[in-house]
Amino acid sequence: MIKTIIVGFGFAAKVFHLPHLIHSDKYEVVGIISRSGSSKDHSDVSNVPVYATVEEALTQSEATLFVITTPSDMHYDMLKQCILAGKDVLVEKPAFLTVEEGKELIRLTQNSGSVVSVHQNRRWDGDFLTITKLLKEEVLGDWKVLESRFDRFRPVIRNRWREQPGAGSGILYDLGSHLIDQALVLFGEPDALYAEIMTQRENGETDDGFLIVLHYGQKRVYLRSSSFINSAYPRFELHGLKGSFVKYGLDKQEPQLADGTFYQGKEKEVGTIYREDTKEVTIESGGYDHFFSLLADGISSREPVVSMEEALRVTKLIELARTSSEEARLIKKEEWLNE
Repeated sequence: MIKTIIVGFGFAAKVFHLPHLIHSDKYEVVGIISRSGSSKDHSDVSNVPVYATVEEALTQSEATLFVITTPSDMHYDMLKQCILAGKDVLVEKPAFLTVEEGKELIRLTQNSGSVVSVHQNRRWDGDFLTITKLLKEEVLGDWKVLESRFDRFRPVIRNRWREQPGAGSGILYDLGSHLIDQALVLFGEPDALYAEIMTQRENGETDDGFLIVLHYGQKRVYLRSSSFINSAYPRFELHGLKGSFVKYGLDKQEPQLADGTFYQGKEKEVGTIYREDTKEVTIESGGYDHFFSLLADGISSREPVVSMEEALRVTKLIELARTSSEEARLIKKEEWLNE
């Protein structure tokens, strides 16, 4: 079994990581790094040691895998410590906040032999897997437009690090990391990019909405997020020469993990294909648990599930999106390739 330390013990750790780690026979959680100094808020790990710092866990624990779930501005330093110690790592997205940080960490990883995977779990959303299948099978013919949205209704700023000013906060790093990563998986790097990044909430000091347009020749990918959407909206729209596919609502795996029903059976979801007629289709089964199976296999074969190089491409597009928004202009690929 892979002896594992969970770094940070907030929502991400309890919902997106711990249920899979304790359900699998491939992992053993042997400790937690927590500022609260206690693991008693989750009975499944109430008896494991709690460490105050990464350094303490590195020197006192036999763990070989560190799962970093802390706020994004802490990832770089924690990753660096673990990599230099030769540990394997699973880190929440975004793995790092700048391209320069990413390049340095990639160099360190190559020299240390650590396997570092980035938790881009929404590659295993059922609706995204369905989009992938529709494109591969050309059900809608040659695609022309993909719209991918991840909206919320949070008109009032909460006292959470993601919504407060600071490095790594804001909705672009949070949800944008997912949407950009999915687009890169499907289509690779775009030919050009245009973005509008917004701060619309009263007294807002970090971004709470965005529109990113990725150009692939004459084809377009629209990535959107807003904190003011209080109605049903299409999560995905895919339009091609033969018709359209529309899926409403977010993937159900997160709420099932939050309420403890994930391993009791995944909830069925449906989308709609519009061609000559209208047809309801069953969404592919999501696989957040499958990620952790692949992670264990990757540690054995010394290959990451989602690599730091892939994370670097996401961070690069985030940086370009900010530049595009600030300068109100389209940025073409040759411009960033020449940097």
